Amino acid sequence: MFGGGAPVVVLNQNTKRESGRKVQLGNVTAAKTIADVIRTCLGPRSMLKMLMDPMGGIVMTNDGNAILREIMVEHPAAKSMIEIARTQDEEVGDGTTSVIILAGEIMSVAEQFLKQEMHPTVIISAYRQALEDLIEILREQVSVSVDTNDRQEMLKIVKSCVGTKFIRKWSDLACQIALDATQTVALEEGGRTEIDIKRYAKVEKIPGGTIEESEVLKGCMINKDVVHPKMKRKLTNPRILLLDCNLEYKKGESQTNLEITKEEDFMKILQLEEAYIQSICEDIISFKPDLVITEKGVSDLAQHFLVKAGITAIRRLRKSDNNRIARAVGATIVSRTDEIREEDIGTGCGLFEVKKIGEEYFTFITECKNPKACTILLRGASKDILSEVERNLQDAMNVARNVLVDPRLVPGGGAGEMALSCALNEKSKSITGVTQWPYRAVSRALEVIPRTLIQNCGANTIRTLTALRAKHATEGNTTWGIDGESGNLVDMKDYGVWEPFSVKAQTYKTAIETAILLLRIDDIVSGTKKQLDTQGAPQAPPAGGPEA
Repeated sequence: MFGGGAPVVVLNQNTKRESGRKVQLGNVTAAKTIADVIRTCLGPRSMLKMLMDPMGGIVMTNDGNAILREIMVEHPAAKSMIEIARTQDEEVGDGTTSVIILAGEIMSVAEQFLKQEMHPTVIISAYRQALEDLIEILREQVSVSVDTNDRQEMLKIVKSCVGTKFIRKWSDLACQIALDATQTVALEEGGRTEIDIKRYAKVEKIPGGTIEESEVLKGCMINKDVVHPKMKRKLTNPRILLLDCNLEYKKGESQTNLEITKEEDFMKILQLEEAYIQSICEDIISFKPDLVITEKGVSDLAQHFLVKAGITAIRRLRKSDNNRIARAVGATIVSRTDEIREEDIGTGCGLFEVKKIGEEYFTFITECKNPKACTILLRGASKDILSEVERNLQDAMNVARNVLVDPRLVPGGGAGEMALSCALNEKSKSITGVTQWPYRAVSRALEVIPRTLIQNCGANTIRTLTALRAKHATEGNTTWGIDGESGNLVDMKDYGVWEPFSVKAQTYKTAIETAILLLRIDDIVSGTKKQLDTQGAPQAPPAGGPEA
C-alpha cells in the first residue's frame, strides 16, 4: 500500500520521459520554430506560403491561422502554439500572425533566465504583472475612442486590416463590403450589440467576372431554382412562407406492410395520399403566399396544386440558409402546415428573382426593407483567388465587428507595441528584486512586431528601430510607427493605420498566457506502444533509422 494517496507514475521500457531544464528549453525552441515559420507573413510586404494538403489541394495564403491549420507537428508545445492561433481567430478574428510571433518572442526572452537557473515561477510572476500593467497602459494611455457612426473613419480602420492582405489592390471595395455587411447584421438586444457574422453574413463565391463586380446584397442569394417550370421566376413584394416540413406523402418505414387484395384498395391508397397532399396544400394556399420555401421535399402533386394557385416553390434548402432568409424578410420558420399564422408570413422582401449565372441558377431575395442578414456575392477569376479573397474579407468583417462592439483604437504599424515597450521599460525601474529582469524582457519582446515589419520590407533594422525608440522616448509620441510599405517612420495619426483595441488586448493576453503555460511545464511523459509483428515480437525500426 502507498500512503498519502500520491499519484504513482509507472515507467516501463516503452515510456519516454524528459524533465526539468531540458523540457523547458525544448518548449522554447518549439515556440521559436513555429514563430519563424510565419514571421514573414506580417505586414503589407508579407510573403505568401504555398500549402499542399494530403488530398493534393493547394492553398496560397499569408493568413497565419490558415497556414498553421495545415501544418503537421509532433512536439506538444508546438501544438499549443498552433492552438492559440485558432483561439485568436475564433475570439476576435484577426491578429493570428501577431499572436504567434509575440508568443514565440516572449518564450525566446525567457531562455536566458532558464539557463541562468532562475526558477520558472519567478519568471511567470513577472510576466503576469507585466500583462496586467500592459493592458492598463494600453487602455488608459495608448488607445483612443472612435465614433462608430463616422463612415469614413470606420473605412480607414478596416483598410488598415486589408492593407496587409491579397485584396489590398481592391481595398476600397473590400472595406465597403465588409463594413456594409457587418452593419447589416448588427442587432441591438438589451442594450448591447450582437453581431453574428458567421451565421448571418454568408459569402457566396461564383467564379467568373471580375472582383469589381462583388457586392453586398440587401437580402439573400441561394444556389436553387424553382421546382416547376411553370412557376414565376420574378416577383415584386412577395409574401414569403418558410417551412421546415415535407410537402409530400410520408412513406412508412421498412417494417410497414400493406396487403392489397382488390384493385380498388390500391386506388383507395392513392386517393388517401392525394387527399393528404391536397389538405396540406390548402393550408398553405389559404394564407395566399407568393413564394413557399421548404427545407424538405415537394412532391409532384403538391407542385401541381401550388402552380394552380400561382405560388412559386423552392425546396431542399439548407437550415442555415433558411435562417438567414427568415432574418432578412421578417418571417418565422413553420414546422407544420396546420400551425401557420398570418404573422409567420415574411413581407420584408422587395424583389424575388431567379437568374442564371454561368451554367447554374441562383435565387435572389433582395431589396429587403430591414434585412438583419445578408449575402456577400464574390466574383473573381478562379476558385483559389476567391478563397483567398473570402479569408481576407472575413478578417476585415471581424475588424469592423470588434470596433462596433468596443469602439476603441490603438495605433498600428508597431506604434502600439513600441509605446507599451517604452512604458513597461520605464515602469521596470521601480520594481526591486530579481523579477525586474523578466519584466523588462517582456518590454523588449514587444519590439518584435515593429522589428519584423522593418525586416519584411527590407529596411535597415537596427537604424530604424533605434530611431523609433528615440521617438517614443519623447513624451506624447505614442503614435509613431513603421510604414510597412517603405520601412520609414510615420505618425500613424496622419498615416491612418489603426487597429481595434479588443484585437490588441486579446493578442497580448493570449501570447503572454501561453508563454506562462509553457514555462510551467517541467515534465513530458509519453507512453508509446511498440509495434508488434505477426509473431508477436517487437519489430525492428526501418533501415533508414527512426522516422522524423
